[in-house]
Amino acid sequence: MEPPSVVPFWGPQTSYLNFCEEDYVVTRFIAEFINTLSSFIFIIYGTYGLRQLAQKQQSGGLRLMSYLGLIGVGVCSGGYHMTLKYHTQMSDELSMHLLTTPLLYRILIFQASPQRTKIIGAILLTLFTIVMVAHMVMDEFIIHAGAFALSVYLIATRTLKIIPQQVPDPAIRGCLRRISFFGCSCFAFGYFVWLIDVWACGMLTQTRQAVGLPLAFLTELHGWWHIFTAIGGYVAVAIVDMVTTGKVLEDPTKEFAWPIGPAARVIESLNAPKKHD
Repeated sequence: MEPPSVVPFWGPQTSYLNFCEEDYVVTRFIAEFINTLSSFIFIIYGTYGLRQLAQKQQSGGLRLMSYLGLIGVGVCSGGYHMTLKYHTQMSDELSMHLLTTPLLYRILIFQASPQRTKIIGAILLTLFTIVMVAHMVMDEFIIHAGAFALSVYLIATRTLKIIPQQVPDPAIRGCLRRISFFGCSCFAFGYFVWLIDVWACGMLTQTRQAVGLPLAFLTELHGWWHIFTAIGGYVAVAIVDMVTTGKVLEDPTKEFAWPIGPAARVIESLNAPKKHD
């Protein structure tokens, strides 16, 4: 990527990753403007979740931690894309594990004995430490990415197994499964556009230069990755929190932030004809 024509407020880039968005195009104070701005959606969803807990007067430690994890991802991601510094990149990647590890812990200790709970906690803490130390000391990316992907997979599959145990009503169970499907689809689509942003960067840059601002913002696919993974991450946090807290006896759709409710209804309408076969 060509060096910016302005003098960056944060100095030269020290991070070893720099995504397709051109640096310091909008302002000298923000390296990647759209990537920084789109990071705030994690903060919005996390704040919404905390507000829901406060309204229900249900703010236990682990429940708070999950939504604070979403907020932390947004803050650290925004800081990284704003500055393109090595230490902010490390904080961004650390925050991803600080979000998934507590969720994985909650899922794995569900209905576990106290002794098993302690063992699982010790194992996850050890693995978390190993992954992050190896990543930061060795500048190793594969272990970090693989550990994150495995955590997401385990959270998704274990949650889908717990839903039938915690949701006795078939209609509500189907609703939660549709919401889970939507969350997983958002995460998968976000990863898809992330790959396009990496592989087709040259073509995307030419397109931005051709259409100009503000339409060029729509082609910042890493920003779309933030949006879709924020939705998927929020769905994961909300459903894990819901099914590990107690039995789900009422339709929870209205408790979810936009666009989860409308998306669940669309998926239900698409599947409706199958019920009559």
